Amino acid sequence: MSHVISNECIACGSCQPECPVDAISEGDIYKIDPNKCTDCGACAAVCPVSAISQK
Repeated sequence: MSHVISNECIACGSCQPECPVDAISEGDIYKIDPNKCTDCGACAAVCPVSAISQK
């Protein structure tokens, strides 16, 4: 199971450097590549608007 980023994302960028496998890419709403995500939860822990959850 991977994590996903919802439309509540404010594109602050705090999640991207926390990902140990570089699964997060920038955009108006950041995206998580489900093929790279290891479900570690590091990104969700730092999201200021709780926009990241398990799929």
